[in-house]
Amino acid sequence: MAAESFSGRIPLVVGVLPDQHVEVLQTARTLAEQLGVPLVCAYVDEASYLVEWDPSRETHRMSLHPEKDDKDVAAVRDDLGQAIAEAMDGGSADWTLRLLAGDPARALGRLASDIHASMIIVGSPEPGLGHRISEALNGSVAAWLSHHQRRPVLIVPQKKRHEAAHKN
Repeated sequence: MAAESFSGRIPLVVGVLPDQHVEVLQTARTLAEQLGVPLVCAYVDEASYLVEWDPSRETHRMSLHPEKDDKDVAAVRDDLGQAIAEAMDGGSADWTLRLLAGDPARALGRLASDIHASMIIVGSPEPGLGHRISEALNGSVAAWLSHHQRRPVLIVPQKKRHEAAHKN
């Protein structure tokens, strides 16, 4: 499959989530600006599975939950697009948003491979019991990527949690 054209610049892939800690996008933006490369922001809908893969466009997916319709997905895309635009406001980095389906770690890895990204950027696991249970059952996206990728993986810690650990 042919790689998407980025005008000769090798992009960075950044995993994005609704309500994700802002340090992930801030770090990705700073790095992209310093390197002069575009950002491909990727959201993975875990409640869908992949039907067809095309790295230059959104994936063709089917929902595991029939009651979850395209309006729900569009709302998530719009909210993420707005959050990314706010984080990128005033900066020089070019960015796009991709919606992917399936297992988040594998989907991010597949996208990075297909577009020949130089790095994958993800946030550290979110605090809270729900996130810990999910991580215990499904594994950490950051951990899976760091063990199964041939490209660098940057794991961005949450600043507030990091500062709180130093106070104790």
